[in-house]
Amino acid sequence: MAPSKSATHFLDFVDASPTPYHAVAESAALLQKAGFQLLRERDNWSAASSAVKPGGKYYLTRNGSSIVAFAVGAKWRPGNPIAMVGAHTDSPCLRIKPVSKKSANGFMQVGVETYGGGIWHTWFDRDLSVAGRVLVKDGNGNFEQKLVKVDRPILRVPHLAIHLNREPSFNPNKEDELLPIAGLVAAELNRTGADADPAAADAKDEPEANFQPLKALSERHHPYLLEVVAGEIAVEPSKIVDFELVLYDTQKSCLGGLHDEFIFSARLDNLNMTYCSVMGLISSVESASLDADSSIRLIACFDHEEIGSLSAHGANSNLLPAILRRLSVLPPAVSKSSSDGSYEHVGDAESATAFEQTLSTSFLVSADMAHSVHPNYSRKYEANHQPEMNKGTVIKVNANQRYSTNSPGIVLVQEAARRAAVPLQLFVVKNDSLCGSTIGPMLSAKMGVRTLDLGNPQLSMHSIRETAGSHDVEHAIRLFDSFLSNYCELESKILVD
Repeated sequence: MAPSKSATHFLDFVDASPTPYHAVAESAALLQKAGFQLLRERDNWSAASSAVKPGGKYYLTRNGSSIVAFAVGAKWRPGNPIAMVGAHTDSPCLRIKPVSKKSANGFMQVGVETYGGGIWHTWFDRDLSVAGRVLVKDGNGNFEQKLVKVDRPILRVPHLAIHLNREPSFNPNKEDELLPIAGLVAAELNRTGADADPAAADAKDEPEANFQPLKALSERHHPYLLEVVAGEIAVEPSKIVDFELVLYDTQKSCLGGLHDEFIFSARLDNLNMTYCSVMGLISSVESASLDADSSIRLIACFDHEEIGSLSAHGANSNLLPAILRRLSVLPPAVSKSSSDGSYEHVGDAESATAFEQTLSTSFLVSADMAHSVHPNYSRKYEANHQPEMNKGTVIKVNANQRYSTNSPGIVLVQEAARRAAVPLQLFVVKNDSLCGSTIGPMLSAKMGVRTLDLGNPQLSMHSIRETAGSHDVEHAIRLFDSFLSNYCELESKILVD
């Protein structure tokens, strides 16, 4: 059976998303196309502002690297439930250091810092480039964020030849042996037509530029690297004030296997779940009208999961609780027979405990990729819990609460899957193995919201090149669609206080 269009569309999504900033921008574009309106946290969402209304579809971002989107049922009332899917936008990578300019033995090198728990030896001998966000100063003295993605390979971390390294294992030193080469020093010295100090080019026109609290960018980074980045966003190098750039593999994602049953790609963990959650929400509002819905359907994709989520835009921040608090007191729409305004009045008594009521009736699906059984290392997996690719999304269970799954949650998700006619699998790690964790336990503990952990199965997790099942993309989208569309009905049927 040929993969669905969802799988090929996902390839485009992941190729366009080398960083969380790009993943959020791509997600926002999909949501906008589906009729979702942009909100800002700093704006007033009260009834008087009419910013958020029952029956409406909205999204917002924080830091440009986390995104929350939601659709409000037309019959919403304060304190009603919110069905949520949570994922994350980041993946292990190499990040360019604030001072990256290095050279050794005639080579230009770029200093990098490891982000997350990557399988770093997989980054050797790959065609690497840079992507991220750049802060640019405009002619009015304002600073603007621009996304950059250099589409050609400009960096490489070369292996040491086997003749010079006979060690049986390869465990490179992350500080000294993971440095990419960017070119030859001689080429940099001999280049012509380039500004020797682009960061200082405007000093003659801007007296305040004579004082630099930090060293100029051209002293901290190779000038040619700055020129390449500036050329991609069509600005002068001197206009770049700072940047956050990471390395990524320029090889495109693709379908693979004898029958295109696999996806070979970077960043499957966790852009696969990010994409499926976005498309699941979009699909739910297309397949199940908001007119009769008294709940809110919401997705949240956070940055910084790979390093613990402890940031202003990670899952362990106030981002989701703050949004839920604001939505929980959203007044209902007035009936068509009413002639004044668009909201029904909600008294103080009704809204006083609305936030706590919403939390107690809501449910979070924590969506993070799962482990597929590895045919060469099947001994690493518990004998009765060996998920297979293209056999459905995996429910993750752990008695020590590394995952938040429990029986009522399994019954709920199983019912959503039954209605969508998609398969599910179960996974428990072996007792003699370590178990990773997700955003599920921290959000469940922070908010007191019932939570279940799941994800599509994959191989080579945290490698620069990962493998997953092409049919599981559609499985997850349909599962999330069914969960978001049917939760309002199912919630009261599976209630354990």
